Amino acid sequence: MSTARNLERATMPDKDARIRDHLRRAGIDDASAQAAIEIDVALQKWRRRVMKRELGQRALADLCLPIDLAQLDVLLAVRAPEGEFEEPAACGEDAETMVSTVAARLRIDPSRASRIASDLIRLGLIRRAVSQQDARRTVLELTPSGAEIVSAVRSYKFLVLGSFLKDWSAEEIALFLPLLDRFSAWSDRAGQHSPEVAERISELRSALSALPERDAG
Repeated sequence: MSTARNLERATMPDKDARIRDHLRRAGIDDASAQAAIEIDVALQKWRRRVMKRELGQRALADLCLPIDLAQLDVLLAVRAPEGEFEEPAACGEDAETMVSTVAARLRIDPSRASRIASDLIRLGLIRRAVSQQDARRTVLELTPSGAEIVSAVRSYKFLVLGSFLKDWSAEEIALFLPLLDRFSAWSDRAGQHSPEVAERISELRSALSALPERDAG
């Protein structure tokens, strides 16, 4: 952190003083507490941009594609680029894609997945086919036009990301990628508290339960 930023923070009221106190009492040092606060600031900014789907919106606009983001998501779920979706262990390279598969990959209601898939079928971007594993089952496949759209959007994304990363040194990328992968699992520990952290959470819960009952009106 720069000296100027340290001085700026020193002259401002610490709105997170109570948070720092909870962390300190849980055995978390001040440097780790400050890092957690600053990382959260960056993540909240990133979350708001991701929620707005800025990159996806730009891709659709710049490529002049006549589909919306929900339809793009379904096309990607049918294509299922390697590593992009969490797949059951039983699914291999020969796994077929059904409406239920799309719903599971996107974590949306099957009826919504079915409606969007039907729209894409009408647009000629997806087609229904008979399963090679079970003739009673209908699967979804990209048409050549659908596959071209997915390829173009993914190329757009990696052109933007690659352009951003080209100014990074090989050492920076080699350091960043494993750290990002390691950090991506931090929320998995949300239900695995140390005794010190569990005690602080219990205090927070007790303090909230003691608040006056809010006016329901």
